[in-house]
Amino acid sequence: MGNRGISSEKGTAARFHLPGLFEFYELYRLFLPIFYEHREYFYEGFEIGSVYGAPADCLWGGGRTGFGGANEGEVFSLLREYGISARLTFSNSLLRPEHLHDKKCNRLLSRLSEEEKENGVIIHSDLLKDYIKNNYPGLYLVSSTTKVLRKEEELLCELSDEAFRYVVPDFRLNKSFDFFSRLDDRRRSKLELLCNECCYFGCESRRACYESVSRKALGEDGGEHICSSPFASEGYVFSRAMENPAFIGPSDIREKYLPLGITEFKIEGRSLGSAIILEFLLYYLTKPEARLKLRELIYLDSALDLF
Repeated sequence: MGNRGISSEKGTAARFHLPGLFEFYELYRLFLPIFYEHREYFYEGFEIGSVYGAPADCLWGGGRTGFGGANEGEVFSLLREYGISARLTFSNSLLRPEHLHDKKCNRLLSRLSEEEKENGVIIHSDLLKDYIKNNYPGLYLVSSTTKVLRKEEELLCELSDEAFRYVVPDFRLNKSFDFFSRLDDRRRSKLELLCNECCYFGCESRRACYESVSRKALGEDGGEHICSSPFASEGYVFSRAMENPAFIGPSDIREKYLPLGITEFKIEGRSLGSAIILEFLLYYLTKPEARLKLRELIYLDSALDLF
C-alpha cells in the first residue's frame, strides 16, 4: 500500500510531518488506516510526509526526549505498510566524538537504513551530520529547529548546505514572505515550517532550553531550564498557539504558502498527550464535517463517560 496523497488543483500538495514515531504508535495504528481508506474525510491535497520521533533515553536525542516507548519493529512496519517516511529525532546539540559509538542509536540508524521506504534523520550537530553521511548515506538529513535559525542570512546559509534535504527554521521566520519569495525554487523547496509552536514569540532563551534537554539526554549535570515566558506554567495550550503571530493554519497553507511553492509543514507535539495530537490531526487534515466521524472511529462511543 503506497502513500496515495491527492494533489491539489494546482498540482502541489502540502506534506505534513507528524510527531510521535515511537510516542504515539497506538494512535497512528488507528488513524492511518482511516486516513487512507476514507480520503473523503480529509482535505484534498494534504498528505502525510513523515512521522518523526525517537525512543526514550536515546543519547542522541535533543528536541524533546524520554517519551517514546513503542517497539521499533512495529513502528517501522506500520509506516512501511503505508509508504510513509520515518524520521529519527537525533537533534542533540552537544554531542562529542565519543558519543558517536552509542550502540542503541547506531542500531536504530542501521535498521532505518534497511527499510524499503526512504527515511531520514533530524539533526543539529555537524559532527553527527558528517558521521551519518559517511556511515548511513541512504538516509536523508533534516536540519533541526533546535538550531534556532532566527536570522534570514542564517537560514539562507543552511538552505544552501547540500547535506540537508529539509531545513526547519525558527518559527519566528514563518511569516517572512518577502524573503521566501526571493529564494530560488531549490532552496524554497527545502523549507519545512513549524506550524503550531506555543512558545512565546519574544522568547530569548529557546536555544538554552534545547541545550538543557541535550544535556539531560547525555546524562550530564547542568540544571533544569526554567522557562520564564508568560503562561509557561500552563504548558502547551493549542488555543494559545493559534494566537501566536507565527501560527500557520490550513487556510494559510492553501492561500499563502502553497502558491509560493512551500509544501513542507511540521507539527510539533512529541511531549504532549495523544488526545491533543488527535486534535492536531483533526484540525490540519480533517474536513470539519468529518471530525466527529473520526472521533467515533477512534475512541468515541455512546457509553463513554468523561467524569
